[in-house]
Amino acid sequence: MRKAFEIGFGTTENELVIDELQLKGKIPDWVEGTLLRNGPGTFKAGNQNYRHWFDGLAMLHKFTFRNGTVSYANKFLQCKAYNEAKLNEKISYSEFATDPCYSLFDRVKGVFSPKITDSAKVNVGNLSGKFVALGEPSLQMEFDPETLESVGVFAYDNKVNQHVTTVHPHIDNNEVINLTTRFGRVSNYRFMKLTKGNDPQLVASQKVKSPAYLHSFGMSKNYLIITEFPYVVNPLKVLFKAKPFIENYVWKPERGTRIFIFDRNSGKLIKKTITDAFFAFHHINAFEKGNELIFDIAAYPDPGIIQSFYLDRIKSEEKILPGGEIRRYKVDLNSSQKVTFEKLTDELIELPRFDYDKLNMNGNYQFIYSIGMDSKAKNSFYDQIVKSDIKSGKSVVWSEQNCFPGEPVFIRNPKSKSEDDGIILSVVLDESKGNSFLLVMDAQSFTEIARAEIPHAVLFGYHGNFYTNI
Repeated sequence: MRKAFEIGFGTTENELVIDELQLKGKIPDWVEGTLLRNGPGTFKAGNQNYRHWFDGLAMLHKFTFRNGTVSYANKFLQCKAYNEAKLNEKISYSEFATDPCYSLFDRVKGVFSPKITDSAKVNVGNLSGKFVALGEPSLQMEFDPETLESVGVFAYDNKVNQHVTTVHPHIDNNEVINLTTRFGRVSNYRFMKLTKGNDPQLVASQKVKSPAYLHSFGMSKNYLIITEFPYVVNPLKVLFKAKPFIENYVWKPERGTRIFIFDRNSGKLIKKTITDAFFAFHHINAFEKGNELIFDIAAYPDPGIIQSFYLDRIKSEEKILPGGEIRRYKVDLNSSQKVTFEKLTDELIELPRFDYDKLNMNGNYQFIYSIGMDSKAKNSFYDQIVKSDIKSGKSVVWSEQNCFPGEPVFIRNPKSKSEDDGIILSVVLDESKGNSFLLVMDAQSFTEIARAEIPHAVLFGYHGNFYTNI
């Protein structure tokens, strides 16, 4: 097993507060604010190991830019799952693909009082003034962005308990909209809207018998989009804990991928259509053009990518990690014709980002930033950053030997004159040195302009966001 995987899927020993990281290069003067990042802080509890990249116990990371310097802090999310794992030195809560070692009594007890993890490790969001750590089969946790201390459980829906939520809420002006799923004999997809100072509001809902695994959803100016991949579950199996969460889902390609489109204002289902079976984690962008609703998505032919993220497969390096292709789907709202797609680039990617603040729901956007794999190296994990021009179909990449970058976060220059006038931030694991660094790239030239050395390794994580108000 290569050193990078031993480190990146290991455990973080220390929680640090560092006023100024060692910096090589120069940060642009206009960069002021904080990158908050989420992901696992350990893949072990006592002598027990978590099984999947989407497991582990949540850790928050904070990089603050002030006057050309970068400070750093990291802290485990203080939640029941973490506290019990630390106290009992064993896995105590069910995660994405790992269950505790239940006794027969515990399994029976769990039917009536399930221990849903509150280790929300996937993303962070500023939801109507509250900073929240976001997870899927978990409770959401509010935290203090200054100290990274946990504040308490956060709920999208006060009236109906959510079982699953996507980790990519959409923000439009002062509205936050997210999609939750409530399991039951008849399950419900529920779009919830949050506005500061008001109770959560139900925007739209859809009853389903077999809900799909949904990591994100699409939103345009006037519509909400559920892309229901045929990776579905008998909801009673989840509720009665037959297996770890994701292992209850079954791939049924004969169902095709159903697309539900709702009016954002009325909540009415205005179109239900179908296309060929595929799978995706991440919607990228959605917009309208005349009678067409168009959405871009990082697609796979099936959910085999989830199996590829089991740690024994990554660490064995026997199988190449599949990549997602950037597809554009077009739905004619006034026609019953079949929904089709076009592939926008040849590069295979994951964790796609773009200039969301300025170009979300805008069809004129051109650049997508993501992570990918060097096809020549044939790695079992991501080893490069990709900039895709979806208008020309061309891509450029950044890579460095023995380095494994994380999600690239784009920050626009306030005085920008072009879409890619800004910087890219990515936390990179350096296998040779055994630590990580924060990479700062010029988004236009896609070259390094600075790096801030972190004195320990940041484990392989998922998502983060940059905030100018912290």
